Amino acid sequence: MKLWAKSTTALKEVEQFTVGKDREFDTQLAPFDVLGNMAHATMLSTIGLLTEGEKEDLLVALKDIYKQIEAGDFRIQDDVEDIHSQVEFILTRKLGDTGKKIHAARSRNDQVLVDLKLFLRSEIEKITRDVRSLFDLLIEKSEAYKDILLPGYTHLQIAMPSSFGLWLGAYAEGLADDMLSLQAAYQVVNKNPLGSAAGYGSSFPVNRTLTTQLLGFADLNHNVVYAQMGRGKAERVTAMAMAGIAETLSRLAMDCCLYLSQNFSFISFPPELTTGSSIMPHKKNPDVFELIRGYSNRIKALPNEIMMMTTNLPSGYHRELQLLKEHLFPAFQTLHNCIEMTGLMISHMEVNKGIVEDPKYKYIFSVEEVNKLVLAGMPFRDAYKKVGLEIEAGKFEYSTEVHHTHEGSIGNLCTGQIKSNMEKALDSFDFATYHKAIEALLK
Repeated sequence: MKLWAKSTTALKEVEQFTVGKDREFDTQLAPFDVLGNMAHATMLSTIGLLTEGEKEDLLVALKDIYKQIEAGDFRIQDDVEDIHSQVEFILTRKLGDTGKKIHAARSRNDQVLVDLKLFLRSEIEKITRDVRSLFDLLIEKSEAYKDILLPGYTHLQIAMPSSFGLWLGAYAEGLADDMLSLQAAYQVVNKNPLGSAAGYGSSFPVNRTLTTQLLGFADLNHNVVYAQMGRGKAERVTAMAMAGIAETLSRLAMDCCLYLSQNFSFISFPPELTTGSSIMPHKKNPDVFELIRGYSNRIKALPNEIMMMTTNLPSGYHRELQLLKEHLFPAFQTLHNCIEMTGLMISHMEVNKGIVEDPKYKYIFSVEEVNKLVLAGMPFRDAYKKVGLEIEAGKFEYSTEVHHTHEGSIGNLCTGQIKSNMEKALDSFDFATYHKAIEALLK
C-alpha cells in the first residue's frame, strides 16, 4: 500500500527489494516524523493551505500519535511502505480530506531528510551523555592512581616511566577532543532541510524560517539542491565523529588486553568481569575488551562505508541513499554499548602498585639518570653517552623516584584544564535550545 500508487502496481519482487528494511529502521524515526509533520502543518496554516481549524485537528491527531509512540503502542503496518506513509494514513483515516492535505508543499525526500536530521540530533545528544559519564570516570581514576607508576612503551619496547594517572588521563583528554569532532557534526546536522521538497523547492510560498524555528534548528539548509545533497553528508560526518570516539575506545581496550596478560600483569578484574576457557581452568580472558575493540573497529569502518555508497552520485535523490540507515542506525546502539561496558570495566579495575620495582623495568629510568647529570652541569650528549656505556657494562644504577612537574606530566596531570576543555565542548552543543522548541511544539 503506497500513497504514491496510481493505476499500476509494482511487481511484488520489486516492491520487496525497494522497500528493503525501511519499516524496521523507520520505527526509530517515528517520533521525529510526527514532529516534522507538526511543524509543517503549522507552517501550511500560515500560508493559507490549511485553515486554522484544520491545523488544530492535525496537531491534536499528531500529538495522539506521538503519545502512542512514547508508550510503545505504535507500529508500521506490514502493508505500509514506511513511517511517512503510516502517519499520513492514520491522519487520513481519522480526519479524511484534512489528512490528505498535509503533504502539500512537501516531498518524501525532504520529509526523510528532516526526520533523519532530528534523529541524528537526538542520537548525538545521547552520545555526549555517554561520553561525559565515561570521561568523568577516567578523570576520577586518573586522580586516584596518579602516583602509581607503570612502564611507558614506544615500539612496544619499555621506554620511560608513566603512571596510571597519566595513562587514564590521556584517554580522558582524547574523549574531550572527540567531542570537538562530534560538535562539528552537530553543526552540520542541526540545519533544517524541510521545504526543499524533491530537491528543487516549491511554487508554494513556504516559510522555511518558521519550520526551522519550530523544530529548534540552528539554521536551515538554504539552497534546496544542497539540502538534498546533504543526504549522506550528515550521516558521514556523524559517523566520522563516532569513529573518533570508537578509536579512543579501541586503543584503551587494546591497552587493557595487554596489561591484563600475565606478561604484563599491570591490572586485574574481578572474575565475574572476565571469561574462562572450556579446557584451561586458569584462564581469565578479557572478552569484554576484545569485543569493545572489535565493535569499535567496525564503527571506524562506517564512514568509509557511507562514503562508498555515495561515491559518483550526481545531485538529486537516489534510492541507494536509504541503505545508509542499515549501516548507521545500529551503530548508535553499538557505540552506546561499548562506552557503557568500558565504564563498567574501568570502574572495577584494580592496578598493580609495585610494577616498576621489578628490575626488568630498570631501563625506563635511564633517561631520568641522564637528566640528573644534565641538571648537574654535564652536556646532554656526554650524559647520554655515559649512561649508555654504564648500561652496556652492566653497571647502570637508578632510582625509581621521578620528579616530573611540567604541564601534562606524571606530577602535573592538568586534570582541571582537561575538565574545563570538556565542559567547553559540551556547552557548545546547546541542546537546551532545541528542547525548548520541541516542548513548545508539543504543548
